[in-house]
Amino acid sequence: MADRVFAATRKGLFEFRRRGRGDWQVASTAFMGSPVSMLLSDPRDGALYASLDLGHFGVKLHRSDDDGANWTEIAAPSYAGVDADVASPPSLKLIWALETGGPEEDGVLWAGTIPGGLFRSSDRGRSWSFVRSLWDDPRRKAWMGGGFDEPGIHSISVDPRDPRRVAIAVSCGGVWETTDAGETWRLGGAGMRAEYLPPEEAGEPETQDAHRMVRCAAAPDSFWVQHHNGVFLANEGVGQWSEIHPSTHSAFGFAVAVHPRDPRTAWFAPSVKDEFRYPADGRVVVARTRDGGQTFDVLTEGLPQEQAYDLVYRHGMDIDDTGEVLAIGSTTGGLWLTEDGGDTWSAARARLPPVYAVRFG
Repeated sequence: MADRVFAATRKGLFEFRRRGRGDWQVASTAFMGSPVSMLLSDPRDGALYASLDLGHFGVKLHRSDDDGANWTEIAAPSYAGVDADVASPPSLKLIWALETGGPEEDGVLWAGTIPGGLFRSSDRGRSWSFVRSLWDDPRRKAWMGGGFDEPGIHSISVDPRDPRRVAIAVSCGGVWETTDAGETWRLGGAGMRAEYLPPEEAGEPETQDAHRMVRCAAAPDSFWVQHHNGVFLANEGVGQWSEIHPSTHSAFGFAVAVHPRDPRTAWFAPSVKDEFRYPADGRVVVARTRDGGQTFDVLTEGLPQEQAYDLVYRHGMDIDDTGEVLAIGSTTGGLWLTEDGGDTWSAARARLPPVYAVRFG
């Protein structure tokens, strides 16, 4: 069972340690005052990676090789020279996803960015290669901004059976998969719909706004997506999806987690949609299905149920390797954890800045 979780926030990185059942306390901090957009804990060598969005000073990436005691700045992905001949050449706005390669791929990392570019490193982030094949795909021209002005890659999932198979999700650009480590790409997303588009365009796969995509580790062909206007499930890769219609809560949200061994069990953080974006009725809830979306439990014990307006961003939910410990962090600085799959929750001992991402380490 995990006893350590990181919260990447608008004003720094916070490490929490479990001191007892339901008792999570701040153990260390880093980058205080700086926006930390993403944190990655690499189980292969114990390294930690933190991405910082420093506005005028740009996007920075740091690595720690001593469990967070010290951090060293390393190379950030760069768009230098990419489409330099156009009127407004692309530039790095945000590292929105950061994931490891396969278990046997020492040093391999993947980074998804705004504006819509994918990068790969083979040397623990000392250098990055731009995945030009995706950028040059003519279908990318249909991508558009969602929560940001430009499209971005926020979900990267490496198949544990074969690290050459990598799936990504884009807001707004649908879901894609490579089977050859990025040489070629297949556009998935059949069965998804985008109700924000005209009816005749709603099913176009390259304009779907998949807010977050996660894969079941034990059943790697099974994926869940929290979409802008619904919940979708795929059981045979990213090609074909089925829409789930929850009857107990809003189908809108950003975050989703899937049980590492049971592809039919998943958790969501629902909210009121579109321009409003707040928890319905001022209650923070987590929705859980254990039967592939046929039924849902609305979990509330230990979560604030009155005058609570905490929104959970797409990386604001994570699950540990046991499938019992989950964490959610909110835009108003709340951090709650469960050690029984969501039946009961406890608040961490801290009031945080807005939380961008939570990751177990």
